[in-house]
Parts: sequence; C-alpha cells; structure tokens
Amino acid sequence: MDDRQFRQAMGKFATGVTVITTELEGDIHGMTANAFMSVSLEPKLVVISIGEKAKILNKIKESKIFTINILAADQQELSMIFAGQLKEHREVVFERLDGKPVLPGSVVQVACEVSAEHVEGDHILFIGKVTDIHLSDAEPLIFYSGKYRSLEKLETVTI
Repeated sequence: MDDRQFRQAMGKFATGVTVITTELEGDIHGMTANAFMSVSLEPKLVVISIGEKAKILNKIKESKIFTINILAADQQELSMIFAGQLKEHREVVFERLDGKPVLPGSVVQVACEVSAEHVEGDHILFIGKVTDIHLSDAEPLIFYSGKYRSLEKLETVTI
C-alpha cells in the first residue's frame, strides 16, 4: 500500500477536531489535530500524537504542558487557523484552565501536564496527566474523509 492509500483509509474514521495548545515563555502556540484519545481513568491520562516536523513539538517538550480543545461545530474557522489553512492573520482569544491556554466555546477543554513521551514512527506520543477539565453543552465539529462535518439532530423516541 502507498502513503496516499493509507492516509485515505485513516480518513474514513470519523473524528472530532481538536486544537492542541501550549505556552512557552509567555507565547501561546497551537495546532489542529485529530490524533487524541483517552488512556486511563485512574490516573486520568490522555495521549496526543504530534508529527516530528510540527512546529509545536519542541514547544510541548520544553513547556511540559498542553491543552486539548475539542472544537464545537461553529469553530471550523479556528480549526482552519491552527491548521494553517487561512493565511491572513486572525486574532485568537484564549481563556485559562488550570493556568493553561484554552479556546473559549470548545465542547471540552482538557488541561494536561506531560507525564511521558514516546517516539513511534514519525510521531511523538505525549501522555498527559489531566489536571483540569471543562465541559460545555455544544455540538462537536466532525472531520470525515477530508471534510468538516456536523452531527445531524435526530429525533429520539422513548419506548
């Protein structure tokens, strides 16, 4: 199989869209990612996967912190900003969760401290110990087969 086929196959897994942020020497950095998952309930751990060429990689290594912002359906523009898809400068507002930068309006904000890192292929897996979490009641932004999507509201029937 070639790289394109592998990438296309992996794109058939519908995911939420996250923006990973960190802060180093007072500057906030972020990137759009969908390589995120929960690892453990006790202790509360998550993992993110960052490519070896990503600008944010060394910033997370140095700061030892990151946040995961699971984007809401109305935050597609933020995803595009942090993915480098919008070239014109846009001001991004941040809030704080456990002293770490998060994006307001996200479905979920997860503040983490790096507890371990593992090199796997051309990515670094960062295991994060969750230090705080904030949830809101919003529909998530979905990514499937190379396109942004949203959940359709379905009527539920009580039996």
